[in-house]
Amino acid sequence: MFGRKKQTLMSSNEMPHQDEQQPRLAPKSPSEAIKPMAAPPPPPRMRRERGGLLSVVSGLLTLLIALAIGLVFGFSVLEREVTAKGPLQSDKVVLIPRNTGTSEIAEILKQEGVINQPLLFEAYALVNRQRGQLKAGEFQFKAGASIQDAIETLAQGKAILHSITIPEGLTSDQIVARLYENEILSGDIVETPREGMLLPDTYKFERGTTRQQIVNSMQMAQRQALAQIWQRRSPELPVKTAQELVILASIVEKETARADERTRVAAVFINRLMRRMKLQSDPTIVYGLVGGKGTLGRGIMKNEIEAATPYNTYVIEGLPPGPIANPGRAALEAVANPSRTKDLYFVADGSGGHAFSESYEQHQRNVTRWRQVEKTRAATDAANSVDRADPDGGATGDLTQDPRGLADPTAPAGAKTPLKPGMKARGFDASEGTDKDPLKNKTYDLNSPKNVPVLKQP
Repeated sequence: MFGRKKQTLMSSNEMPHQDEQQPRLAPKSPSEAIKPMAAPPPPPRMRRERGGLLSVVSGLLTLLIALAIGLVFGFSVLEREVTAKGPLQSDKVVLIPRNTGTSEIAEILKQEGVINQPLLFEAYALVNRQRGQLKAGEFQFKAGASIQDAIETLAQGKAILHSITIPEGLTSDQIVARLYENEILSGDIVETPREGMLLPDTYKFERGTTRQQIVNSMQMAQRQALAQIWQRRSPELPVKTAQELVILASIVEKETARADERTRVAAVFINRLMRRMKLQSDPTIVYGLVGGKGTLGRGIMKNEIEAATPYNTYVIEGLPPGPIANPGRAALEAVANPSRTKDLYFVADGSGGHAFSESYEQHQRNVTRWRQVEKTRAATDAANSVDRADPDGGATGDLTQDPRGLADPTAPAGAKTPLKPGMKARGFDASEGTDKDPLKNKTYDLNSPKNVPVLKQP
């Protein structure tokens, strides 16, 4: 009874809720099992604020598209303008000085009539990134050249090339003089190069090139050529150094200008060196007297043949101390690989070449024939000469005495060949190797029994 009373006293609030006591495993009725659950309401839509970041980006894209269209249109217009035919009526050479800017170049071209829109010239050079690539020099612009053509001509550096030809056999002093005669070259030469250090050839250059640059090019060319030729030399040569090869080549160069004779002339001097005979070369006499001047200006006298100078190979043994001129590549090749002959003598034959011989007796016969040629020529000159009135009433012709400019071998040393009354003598120097002399590089025999050693059999 006590327990029941206690249970009755518990209030309804203290009683545990059915839902809290156990999970709800099943609906109370069948209708409750098929009833769908209500979907949650959608979240509230947020309104975009106008003028935000997206609007800015959209505006920029629109602006960029407009600019791109404008650039494409502008570039097409620019391309059409720069490729249009220019105002130049005929081909023209224009000089662009060194250190000239793009604006100055444009003005020069406008003044010369090559272009008529200098600002467009500058703009197109800037667009093509060629503003700093336009070169100085002397350029030829074609008739009707467009702005694009003008820029390409200057950017590619197709400047006009000039040339200077240095003949073989000139001394260094003579070469320097020729460089100073050229008005297209500029500047001074620091120092006259040593004899034999320049390679005669034709050199091309742009206007504005300095004379010293040409000298440097000639020296480099000589070193390269000599190195190559020295490597290919005959092992039987009596010359021991490349410098000796240059010395002998300079003598060969002055002795003959004929390509078909160089190796044979070289062989004569090689054979003489091997036999310890004096070279007896005429041009060495002249160089011993006048040095780099190269030209005696008159004939060689008998006493000069016997004059003791370091270069006179009628007096000294072997090679002179240095070259007597600047030999060309062909002369260097001839000495490096001479003909295989036994020749020891040569003399002019009257045809522009020489008669070669192995013995002194044959050489003397060749000399006799040459003397006859001289006499025939002298007689022809005398017959063709035109007399002109002399203030004293006499007549003077322009007859030539001994073409070698030598004294009569039978006369005392230094005495000239006697001339007929009223006649003038005209000697010449056989050592001159330029085109200015009509008898270029012609060698005349200066031998005599006194000067030439008797050939001994080995």
